[in-house]
Amino acid sequence: MTTSLPPVADEHIAEQVALAARRGLTSYPKRLPPWLFYDEAGSRLFEQITELPEYYLTRTERSILASHAGEMIAQAAGNSRLRIAELGAGSADKTRLLLTAAVASQGTVVYEPLDVSESALAAARKRIEGEISGVIVEPRRANYAMGFDLPPAPYGERRLVLYIGSSIGNFDSEEATQLLLQVRAGLNTGDSLLLGVDMVKDAATMLAAYDDPAGVTAAFNRNLLVRLNRELGADFKPENFAHCALWNAAKSRIEMHLESSVQQTVRLAALDMDVELAQGERIHTENSYKYRPGHAEAMLHATGFTHQATWTDAQGWFTVCLGEAL
Repeated sequence: MTTSLPPVADEHIAEQVALAARRGLTSYPKRLPPWLFYDEAGSRLFEQITELPEYYLTRTERSILASHAGEMIAQAAGNSRLRIAELGAGSADKTRLLLTAAVASQGTVVYEPLDVSESALAAARKRIEGEISGVIVEPRRANYAMGFDLPPAPYGERRLVLYIGSSIGNFDSEEATQLLLQVRAGLNTGDSLLLGVDMVKDAATMLAAYDDPAGVTAAFNRNLLVRLNRELGADFKPENFAHCALWNAAKSRIEMHLESSVQQTVRLAALDMDVELAQGERIHTENSYKYRPGHAEAMLHATGFTHQATWTDAQGWFTVCLGEAL
């Protein structure tokens, strides 16, 4: 069954892009939020990243879901029907495992993917409806980091919210807590959250996932500048910026930056603003926090969920936790 996308608040998204650019490029050090990565081209590049041999996150989490999807669905549903929402759905590749398990359990399931990328939502809808009979797709274009707002689930249904792929790692502890509190505020008692987090491991393995030799991650990082050129009339020259990834052990995170290879002045016409960059100056574009055992469970407890179950891979590289809304 096909459903149309809801009206898209393009004006709101344009305002958020402008605000993020003005705030971030006038701060010190300069920074830009990672949600800016995900225009149409950025979403395609990220899907390529997930298929790289160095990017262990996707295949490791997929293996966990493949082994335990039935248990996850059964625990989240209890004695109720289940509908499934997903934050930052992307192409919903791994989600198919959970949707297939839900259809096997209850015949049909409503799937509500949320994403800032209209192209990613369209691709997810086409793939899911073409491959899994019994899934009713109700996509919503939204920036969930700006707030979580879904209509209440019908009487007798529970909602399972998926926040997988280690997307929570883009936020520091305070931001992650606030985001999960927003999610909890939009749920009923008995609804659930399935949370995927990447675990701390050797630095070389983690760094390789964010600085692949094929240069796909570098292109993904620089594409953020291409987006600002298009949407804000900027004149960034992406070739004047080097992709930089590093492990910050003190803060338990991988950081991505764009480093100016020359001294330069960039004009953002839509903002009537010039940005000066010294040679070697960096724009901080992403953090990816890595978790330690027990951290995700404690965060669920602190944000209004009771911990139901935890699943991991044999190496302990990735963890998926289920929490029920209190």
